Amino acid sequence: MNQGLERRMDQTDASTEVRARSVLVIEDDAQIRRAVRNALRDITDRLLEAATGSDGIDVAAAEHPELVVLDLGLPDMAGVDVCREIRGWATMPIVVLSARHAEAEKVLLLNAGADDYVTKPFSILEFAARVQAQLRRARTPGAPIGAVLDTQDGLTIDFARRVVTRNNDVVRLTPLEWEILRALAREPGRTLTHRQIFDAVWGRAFGNPQQYLRVHLTNLRRKIELDSSRPQLIITEPGVGYRFEAPHR
Repeated sequence: MNQGLERRMDQTDASTEVRARSVLVIEDDAQIRRAVRNALRDITDRLLEAATGSDGIDVAAAEHPELVVLDLGLPDMAGVDVCREIRGWATMPIVVLSARHAEAEKVLLLNAGADDYVTKPFSILEFAARVQAQLRRARTPGAPIGAVLDTQDGLTIDFARRVVTRNNDVVRLTPLEWEILRALAREPGRTLTHRQIFDAVWGRAFGNPQQYLRVHLTNLRRKIELDSSRPQLIITEPGVGYRFEAPHR
């Protein structure tokens, strides 16, 4: 771990909105485990550690952590297999932390049940924020009928009435734009792949998800973002998909 990263750890904001009872880190590199421990020290009461995939699965089953941080380069088994195994019987968020940048691998992990994917080297502040977003989402799963989501920049999404407003002015969306927004906003902080969004909105197995989404996302951003050239609500994960960031007021 380089000294610059160590210094950034010390600058992590101690004030947090969400605190976990326990977080499990499955990572064979002791320095990375220490980095994660320092990044999450103000977010969790207990940080559980495992250096192999099999040990991580055992700890997850025994301790039921609120969130799992999973490395892909484990010595005994593939990270995607660990992800699938845990996802087979548990619903806690899984945040993948890996030095692998291949888009296909990110898509594979997200489709296998991971909730987010952070690449090394990583920003401590962004990593902590994305972990908090997953914890927050897990504690309020889905948007119940009648729920209203407010964002800090004045956007309001009424899921029951299918109405979007900004500062009380109605934002007029097409049916497809609404379905895309609903799919993303129901799981704020979670990265959804192009295929996951495509299946949720179009519900069919053929077609090019990226091609279909690109035009509709551009139009949707023009309507809901304060500055569509620098989107703050719908964030692009290049080659992978999108996630909705919606800090509550």
